[in-house]
Amino acid sequence: MHFLSLCCLLGLSISAAQAAGPIRISSPNGAVQVTVDVTAQGQPTYAVRYRQAELLQPSRLGLRLASADLTQGLHLAKADPQTAVADDYQLATDKRANCRYRANRRVLHYAGRVGAPTLSVVFQVSDDGVAFQYLIEGKSVEVQKVDAEGTTFHLPAGAKGWLHPHAVAQTGFANTQPSYEEYYEKGIAAGTASPLGQGWSFPALFEVGKNWVLLTEAGMGRSYCGSHLAHQSPAGEYTVAFPQAPEKTTPDAALLPESRLPWRTPWRVLVVGSSLAPIVESTLTTDLSAPAQTALLPEAPGKSSWSWVLLGDQNTTYDVQRRFIDYSAAMGWRYCLVDALWDKQIGYDKMQELAQYARSKNVGLLAWYNSNGHWNEAPQTPTNVLFEAESRRKEFARLKQMGIVGIKVDFFGGDGQSFMNYYQDLLTDGAQAGLLMNFHGATIPRGWNRTYPNLMTMEAVKGFEFLTFDQRNTDQEPTHCATLPFTRNAVGPMDFTPMAFSEIRGKQRRTSNAFELALSVLFQSGIQHYAEVPEGMASQPAYVQDFVKKLPPRWSDVKYVAGYPGQYAVLARQGPGGKWYVAGINGTDVPQDIEVDLSKLGITGGALITDGDTNRSFRTQALAGNTLRLTLPARGGFVVQP
Repeated sequence: MHFLSLCCLLGLSISAAQAAGPIRISSPNGAVQVTVDVTAQGQPTYAVRYRQAELLQPSRLGLRLASADLTQGLHLAKADPQTAVADDYQLATDKRANCRYRANRRVLHYAGRVGAPTLSVVFQVSDDGVAFQYLIEGKSVEVQKVDAEGTTFHLPAGAKGWLHPHAVAQTGFANTQPSYEEYYEKGIAAGTASPLGQGWSFPALFEVGKNWVLLTEAGMGRSYCGSHLAHQSPAGEYTVAFPQAPEKTTPDAALLPESRLPWRTPWRVLVVGSSLAPIVESTLTTDLSAPAQTALLPEAPGKSSWSWVLLGDQNTTYDVQRRFIDYSAAMGWRYCLVDALWDKQIGYDKMQELAQYARSKNVGLLAWYNSNGHWNEAPQTPTNVLFEAESRRKEFARLKQMGIVGIKVDFFGGDGQSFMNYYQDLLTDGAQAGLLMNFHGATIPRGWNRTYPNLMTMEAVKGFEFLTFDQRNTDQEPTHCATLPFTRNAVGPMDFTPMAFSEIRGKQRRTSNAFELALSVLFQSGIQHYAEVPEGMASQPAYVQDFVKKLPPRWSDVKYVAGYPGQYAVLARQGPGGKWYVAGINGTDVPQDIEVDLSKLGITGGALITDGDTNRSFRTQALAGNTLRLTLPARGGFVVQP
């Protein structure tokens, strides 16, 4: 007995000796290093380096529960051995079809006040980034609540950010904010206060010396709220902030995180690299999310027509929508979206007729819904049918019987825990009914399109529709579009609804037609809804129409070619057949020289389509040689068709 006690004490002392001093976790290739320590006040910290360059100064870890403060007064009780993580999986709705995740994992266990819940921090470090989550354990059977998160990201001096101001809840059109529909502040000094007073949304991009860091979150389950970066970030130290008071589905619903133990939080994610390539190419948001709960839907992604963005509410009518179904069929697109007010201006019976007609043309019909109406004042219908479970499931069954293949749900009310659950209720019930999902006026992707394969896309972006509202928005399209591949679209499918060659009524479009064509490749979405209307498409050269018709319904891979946020962007996307498409845009008011090594993509022939003599014309030529060199005019663009 004494011998066993001695052995136990010896084991504890060995564990304590191993725990003394900083703990280090490195990526498989050794380029990314995380150092974890504890301050004299018992505050756990972590720091991140990339190839010896400092990306994050010592930053704080921890949670403040209602029942215990797990941000200080802690000591490292145990550091588990480092283990390897390997995960290979498939996606149909994101930037890469076959995903490969390799990381080193280490769990650090902290102890504090006797009898209080315990905090562990799970680190996973991959060659393209760092992720960590909290694990709270204890004997209590009561529901635990997180009042605040102690997590910070401390950027070094001189770091510059491309940051999205987080909106004030219950502002904007019909009280529909926050819906991640602001313009990014570009190249601002780390630590700059948000202009809206509510901090900055994820994802947040930073240039740190010669390296890049993208901050976001992933693996959102049902026991946490969505978060963002706080308004105040003294000396470039950003704190994780929780939703504002109105951001919940009902007055008594959960806003801040609450759960029984044991309890795992979402992942805090840093994508890192010495260029923008990892930012564009990384799949960390899905790598760190739960595997699919239902079957993969490889045939679901595709292209779609829709009338609303250029023709407005008044054209959600039977005759116009039938014409757009014909448009989709002629272009070889898989879908047609019938937007708001279809229940009033078309009706359920005639909508069923449209669905049957669409099916005869090999086109699937999608239908718009208001998320509820309780938390917003948006008058567009159908409304007040999706929030209650019984009503929602009855409606989904009716839609399935009508032949509708998917829905677009709009005007959500924020990032509270109850909204995180509502999104997942819609996805779960939608999957059971065989319906595809598109969320608008919504939060950002957090890897849900892996967990729920019927999630095709999400908006969470100041999309094309805003160009039709105000000339100031139209003026900002070039720089805005040149920012999105490195920010919003880097973390998941984005329903910007791009590509219009037609003029916008009452507005002067600043981009060239070649710029607009490039967006069809540059932006990624599980279902890509094109803004262009039948007449505008018919007026384009045959080779442009042919290019759009032949675009793959989904992408297999992506490569960063060149670019700088807000200035220009050149990406290559691979179709399922293995051929690479290249697209680029110039978001500035001066010409931009572009050079692409086509041999690295295996491109040995094909056609270049770029700007013609005016910004409303095109020119095309056959590719020659291994290197493509061209000068993009101001606000111009190009595509390479293999």
